[in-house]
Amino acid sequence: MSTEMKSPVVDAALPDGEPLGASRGERLTALAQQHGALVALLLTVLIASLSFDSFATSDNLGNVAVSSSFLAIVALGMTFVIVTGGIDLSVGSTFALGGVLAAWGSQYGTLVALALPLAVCGLIGLVNGLLIAKSRLAPFIVTLAAMLLARGILLNITDEGSRTYLVEEKSFLATLGEEELLGVGVPVWITAVLFVLGALLLRRSRFGQYVYAVGGNEDAASLMGAPVARTKIAVYTLSGLCAGLAGALNAAYLMSGVTILGFGMELDAIAAVVIGGTLLTGGFGFISGTLAGVLLLQVIKNIINQIGSLDSSYQQVVSGAFLAVVVIAQTWLGRRRRML
Repeated sequence: MSTEMKSPVVDAALPDGEPLGASRGERLTALAQQHGALVALLLTVLIASLSFDSFATSDNLGNVAVSSSFLAIVALGMTFVIVTGGIDLSVGSTFALGGVLAAWGSQYGTLVALALPLAVCGLIGLVNGLLIAKSRLAPFIVTLAAMLLARGILLNITDEGSRTYLVEEKSFLATLGEEELLGVGVPVWITAVLFVLGALLLRRSRFGQYVYAVGGNEDAASLMGAPVARTKIAVYTLSGLCAGLAGALNAAYLMSGVTILGFGMELDAIAAVVIGGTLLTGGFGFISGTLAGVLLLQVIKNIINQIGSLDSSYQQVVSGAFLAVVVIAQTWLGRRRRML
């Protein structure tokens, strides 16, 4: 079994970008796909630092890091889903639901405040995975239904959004959102740890090989003995867990479960993943690229705020333009790799 898993289906999709014996052109193309978002991020940060005196301050960069951490956790789970060739439109609603459940549960202690959103949002992800893997339903339809379901649950427990639950002060949950470690917010440290674990899981584990194999060629992966259904169920469950955890941390940061959050967050997560180099068609992607994509979107948002004369609509315009450029570049790079 271990010998079979080193077949071209997996090797062609490994995160290093190319199979053994790849030409120099293939290696350069793979590097461009993997690190393009990081290069764009560094250039954007450099330009912003030279253009705005307040951009490179520790307070501003700290705010960018903390605000990025919640979207980053959601995008982490989305990366696994997209690498398998799927999509998860429910993460925005499950993120908001996780925040409300965490705030409500904080009155019963930290364990409930953290376990409840993880259990409920993880269950939503599990159901998504079961319907997609076992019933062979389209991920778009299943997760769209889950998005509406999660939002409906949220509205039901908040009396149509009229009730806002507050996080208990001096609770451990509140500490997670407010405290700093070595001058950096705790949510940032949690995000960093999760991304390290996510990168190891995707790049160094048998499960990661299955994820790439399913996204690269599902039929071939099945013939090789890869557990296709179990892999799909696992990635959608992971996506739900990440969204729920991000929502809980956001509630701790805001000290309340805000009901209006999460609208459009699934699109931001997908954009960050794609900008980071992961192909929407599946089989190719990077955890590090996703993090760079999230930071790039947040830095752009911060730059627009620094300008002051531009409203928030320009954030969507610039983000959309970035996404369009990246998709075009990915298509061109993919065709180039096939030609080499």
